[in-house]
Amino acid sequence: MRLEFVGKNIKLTDSLKEQAERKLSKLDPYFSEEVEARVTFKTQKGLHTVEVTIFLPDSLIRAEETTEDMYASIDTAVDVLTRQVRKYKTRLKKRYQDNQSIRFENFEQTLPEDSQDEQGGQIKKEKQFVLQPMDNEEAILQMELLNHNFFLFRDRYTENTCLLYRRKDGHYGRIEVVE
Repeated sequence: MRLEFVGKNIKLTDSLKEQAERKLSKLDPYFSEEVEARVTFKTQKGLHTVEVTIFLPDSLIRAEETTEDMYASIDTAVDVLTRQVRKYKTRLKKRYQDNQSIRFENFEQTLPEDSQDEQGGQIKKEKQFVLQPMDNEEAILQMELLNHNFFLFRDRYTENTCLLYRRKDGHYGRIEVVE
C-alpha cells in the first residue's frame, strides 16, 4: 500500500508515520494490487483524529476515528477498515469480477470566507463530483464504504438523481428527483 500522509494542526513525526504504515500493512492481504491511501492526522481541542481513505480502482473505502490518543485513533481506524473490507468482500469481489465498477471522481474546492448560510454558519467545504449510474445495492455499498450517512447517485434505470440516506431505525431511505 502506498501511503500519503497529511497533518492538520499537528507536526508529523517519523514514529507516527511508522505506526500508521505498520498498522495499515495488515490490510495488504485484502488487496490484489498496490493501492494508494491517504492518512490524515488532525488535532483539535485535545482530540486526535485519524482519517484513512483507500483509493481502489473506481471506488473508495474510508474510516475516520477520534480518540484522546493519536496511536489509539490509528488502531481504531484500521479496525474499522478491516471490518468494512471483510463485511463487503463478497459484494466487492462480485462487482470487480463482473467488471461493474463505480467510477467516482471527486475533488474538493474551498469557498471564500464570506460564504455563509442564513443562520450565520460558514460553508467550509464544497465537493463536486460526477453522478454515476448505479442501482440501489451499489449505492448502499458505496455509502457504507465511505462511512457516510447519505449518498448521491444517478439511478441506473430511470436516470434520475437520487439521494440515499441512513434512517434512525438502521434501514435506508431514498429520495428521487423526478424531472
